[in-house]
Amino acid sequence: MAIFAVANSQLSFNLFNFSVSRREAFISRQAASGIRHRFSSSRWLSLNSPPINTHSRSFDSFKLRCSITNTDVHFNQVATEDEDLSATDSTTPILQLKSDVLETESLNILTGDTYVDNLLTTLPVLSEEEQEALAATPAHPEGLYAFYASCLAGNLVEQLWNFAWPSAIALLHPSLLPVAVMGFFTKLVIIIGGPLVGKLMDHSPRVPSYIFLNAVQASAQLLSVAMIIHAHSVSSASASSSLLHPWFAVLVIAGAIEKLSGVALGVAMERDWVVLLAGTNRPTALAKANAVLNRIDLLCEIAGTSLFGILLSRYDPVTCLKFAAGLMMSSLPVMIGLTWLTNKLSAGVLDRAKCSQSCCRTAAEGPLPDADNLVDTGLKAIKLGWREYIQQPVLPASLAYVLLYFNVVLTPGSLMTAFLTQRGLNPSIIGGFSGLCAFMGVAATFISATLVRRFGILKAGAVGLIFQASLLTIAVAIYQSGPLAQRSPLLFFLCLIVLSRLGHMSYDIVGAQILQTGIPSSKANLIGTTEISVASLAESLMLGIAIIANDVSHFGFLALLSLLSVVGASWIFCRWLLNPTEEQRSLFSFDPQF
Repeated sequence: MAIFAVANSQLSFNLFNFSVSRREAFISRQAASGIRHRFSSSRWLSLNSPPINTHSRSFDSFKLRCSITNTDVHFNQVATEDEDLSATDSTTPILQLKSDVLETESLNILTGDTYVDNLLTTLPVLSEEEQEALAATPAHPEGLYAFYASCLAGNLVEQLWNFAWPSAIALLHPSLLPVAVMGFFTKLVIIIGGPLVGKLMDHSPRVPSYIFLNAVQASAQLLSVAMIIHAHSVSSASASSSLLHPWFAVLVIAGAIEKLSGVALGVAMERDWVVLLAGTNRPTALAKANAVLNRIDLLCEIAGTSLFGILLSRYDPVTCLKFAAGLMMSSLPVMIGLTWLTNKLSAGVLDRAKCSQSCCRTAAEGPLPDADNLVDTGLKAIKLGWREYIQQPVLPASLAYVLLYFNVVLTPGSLMTAFLTQRGLNPSIIGGFSGLCAFMGVAATFISATLVRRFGILKAGAVGLIFQASLLTIAVAIYQSGPLAQRSPLLFFLCLIVLSRLGHMSYDIVGAQILQTGIPSSKANLIGTTEISVASLAESLMLGIAIIANDVSHFGFLALLSLLSVVGASWIFCRWLLNPTEEQRSLFSFDPQF
């Protein structure tokens, strides 16, 4: 065994592969070299014997080589216990290490964790300003701009059609029944098909599936336009009889497919594409991208509804529908081209696998569903989503969000559009009403930030809900006080609804942040899609009631039910805010107002 020490020199070595000539007696002294690992002069190293102290555990995690350069080495012949002192062949060379240079800078052998901690503290890190600048810079800015343009083209057509079809159908018959039936079956298809389509998209390439869904949505819109134009050319005795015609059945199916494709495209854009383009580890850039997408959607709603409202006030419905069809056909190749450009400018980031094979195909999920087990896979997805949704820690905030979907009357939706059309209101005014409601959403993106700074995130949500409930209470009271035969009370009624959208959209923005904070990231997509299904279920229930009470004279009753849903949402949220659990306190411990 060789035991050694070095005097008055510096070392540069690695351990565990060390060899010294056994009979060499002296190595000449030269200039000392730099060191990488330093040991105190009082520590003895046994290179062949097993480690006997606790510090030697740090050597288990790495393997080093040993070389000694430019060192004073002196050997002393020492006999072992059972060998003769005169037997030179059996003696063991002993090397004594001593260093006067290392005494002032000696470092003990570090344990594994301590060594890593000390090593990391010497690495250069970005300053706070540099980190903020990096977090605010998108990972693929050029691709993100092309993505914005694609969303602008698609949302403009979708928002125009969302206003066009209920207006055109409401001109056919003086009843809310056709619009309510279409809305009911559309929501029913989303409830059933939403989780299944989401699962299929998770296992499909991004760009081809996105282009395919855009083509399906455009085809369904064109088919709906053809059916409504055909309906305007065929006279019908009553609204109930029109429901029995083949054109209406085709219209319902096409409308359901169009809405389901739109929901799938929206989820893909907001939950997947924008995250990849902005960067998952760049929160400021992602927040700005989310805000831009929200404003694009609202601005498209303003432009689409206003444009079709102006056209409908000057031309007949068939001409306006033909214009909408031309816009649909021209926008499809534009969206496809911008989608391809987005992927090219982002260096093919959209072609990457969505997750590893072990993540995508777990034992619980099973294989990709085929034609034989689509129903079974869909039922399992719905069951799992409902269980996780009920067990989420911020369930009251989500329930308040869902209850707002019961409000299908006091909102710029299909029923309100049909009601105002049948009241004989000018289409340009109806389009302006929808546009102003969307503008309140744009204003809410700025006001919500001020509310959060002043009241905290949770109290800001309560302020938005209470503000909406108060204004809608006044609006319903005005409507119930007497028939809105004159234009002034009707316009005041609509103005109150427009202002109430400010509170609704404020809670929509703040509520999204509450849900993002309280829901684990591993379950965000599952719980989010399930929440959309639950909200669609709530909306379909109200549309079912509207099917029964389809006469325009029952609009006041439907408005009262919508008001009660908003009041109930405010009560649930405020009650949760006043009686939080310990888990909820820990989740929102950063909120100084909570």
